[in-house]
Amino acid sequence: MKIVILDGYQVNDGDLSWDGLLPFGALAVYDRTPKELVAERVGNAEIVFTNKVFFTKEVFAACKNLKFIGVLATGFDNIDIVEAAARGVTVCNVPGYSTLSVAQMTFALLLEIVCKTALHSESVLKGGWVKAPDYSYRMAPVTELAGKTIGLVGYGKIGAAVGKIAEAFGMRVIFYSPTKKGATPLNELLARSDVVSLHCPLTAVNRGMLDKTAFSKIKRGAILINTARGGLVDDQALADALNDGTLSAAGLDVVSVEPMRVGNPLLTAANVIITPHIAWASREARSRLIDISVANLAAYLKGKPQNKINCGVDNPQ
Repeated sequence: MKIVILDGYQVNDGDLSWDGLLPFGALAVYDRTPKELVAERVGNAEIVFTNKVFFTKEVFAACKNLKFIGVLATGFDNIDIVEAAARGVTVCNVPGYSTLSVAQMTFALLLEIVCKTALHSESVLKGGWVKAPDYSYRMAPVTELAGKTIGLVGYGKIGAAVGKIAEAFGMRVIFYSPTKKGATPLNELLARSDVVSLHCPLTAVNRGMLDKTAFSKIKRGAILINTARGGLVDDQALADALNDGTLSAAGLDVVSVEPMRVGNPLLTAANVIITPHIAWASREARSRLIDISVANLAAYLKGKPQNKINCGVDNPQ
């Protein structure tokens, strides 16, 4: 049996191993695959793993031997799952592998915004403390999180994990979810929250949900954190909200188009921290991702697929 990994570098840049897949067949691993080479590299393979390569109707039509796609991620918006179902291709993802890492990054961004650690460290290392007349000085206000309200947009495993951390800091936690009991309506959440943190999947329904209209309803001076999907936010609307003071700051691990493009308005926006989509990428999380992916294939080959994506399900968190 032929197994192909189309874009393995993001998951394993050499610090981990694909050896768990070797007992199942001949393995070909590509670091990256451009769209024009997808069908060629899949060829007559029955088993394919991908992180972000797009599987369109055209790809499925060209890869007639394909039986199983292992998504090396939780999100699967790069797979036409309706077409996969129509052709009898099983698609399995890996939910939950990065929950703790993403929750940790959410607070890494938030704590940097409220504590300004990098700003103060840079000042000290440039000699600012050596020259200071006092034992302490502040380059910018430092803010305490206790007593502040954090509004979680999305309340799956990651959102719930972030909520627990927030409670440990003494924050009030509210959340928006179309499926969970006790949810706060989105507009109310935006109006009440000192921090708005996004933890929902990207779907056709919520793409661009934080646009100019949404930012007009948000609590003035709020902080936005996005470790979910960049497409949830209109980049220009966010940049405008930062530049005009509607938001006091934003911490982003994702943007609408990745890699980030020259000319993205967020590159020059005020009070923004941006990291290159690394919240999921701790070594521990990537190791879990590979282990669960191997287990997904093993379960499929036994006729009992796990983490199978149904064609009518929106990309779940």
